[in-house]
Amino acid sequence: MSLNINPKNIQFLKDLTKDSYADYTLDNTFCVFNSIDGILYLTYATKYKSIIFYDLINEQKINEVNHAHKMLITNFRHYFDEINQIDLIITISSDDNTIKLWKVHNVECIANIQNINENGKLYSACFLYNKNQKFIITTHYRKYLGNISEPIKVYDFNGNKINEIKNSNDRTCFIDTFYDNESSKSYIITGNYNYSKSYEYNEDKIYHIYNNNDQQNHYSIVISIKKGVIQMIESSEDGNVRIWNFHSGILLKKIKIGNDCLFGISLWNNEYLFIGCEDKTIELIEIDKGINVKNLIKHRNNVLTIKTIIHRKYGKCLISQGFANDQIKLWGIKN
Repeated sequence: MSLNINPKNIQFLKDLTKDSYADYTLDNTFCVFNSIDGILYLTYATKYKSIIFYDLINEQKINEVNHAHKMLITNFRHYFDEINQIDLIITISSDDNTIKLWKVHNVECIANIQNINENGKLYSACFLYNKNQKFIITTHYRKYLGNISEPIKVYDFNGNKINEIKNSNDRTCFIDTFYDNESSKSYIITGNYNYSKSYEYNEDKIYHIYNNNDQQNHYSIVISIKKGVIQMIESSEDGNVRIWNFHSGILLKKIKIGNDCLFGISLWNNEYLFIGCEDKTIELIEIDKGINVKNLIKHRNNVLTIKTIIHRKYGKCLISQGFANDQIKLWGIKN
């Protein structure tokens, strides 16, 4: 198994699924993780509202939860609870405004959070670990601009709402967290309409607004630490990737990919970036040079989510998913 793979040599290997389904143009339509029991899991949704737990190494289903939500499942996030030594995932349904928290090992639903947003859709949610406390944080997205909006909401693992972040009234597509070891602070990062934002969680206030005068949705964000600088890399509906200094809020670089919408992004060795695009391609970008070095073409619809994994057989490789019933695909080096 080789980990020193040049991403320019990556090619399509196989479809991993026959029944996966991704609704909405969102990131994190599936999740992939190494579990405490040594399984490389892929968890994804079907159009019949089921959750599939799939073993990527042995390429077989382990578990299936039928009708896990009342409406289509739109997002997944994984979290490893170090205190209890268990793997957890959250599943999200945008249409019925619900989040469910699951134990992976025995596939047990331990929390069911309902009616999260009154005035719009729930587009994303993730885990936040802060000072030995564990939370679930949510987004809000109102289809039409207006004065009615809702803040980011914070829940405990029992499904109880414990906080609201008051300065967050935005149309928000994406949410994630970042813990800065140097400052020992937890941050929330959101991709919104017009700009992206970061919040200091303990201070309950906006840290920065990252605004380049682009009135478009921002669909995905990753954090990269390069030469001691924490960089925030985001994809946008206007076909640009923007790289910001996370702590100063200064725009470091803007890379024009095309005129089509950009969705999920995945770093490769902090030197390259894979980006899912509306034109059904995955673009490989060399970050320092700001240039496109390869197009991967195999999807039939918008490419929404891309994840980098280490596979026992194929080494370092990619998994991607397109919109609707465009199946989850594996990319790597053929042996």
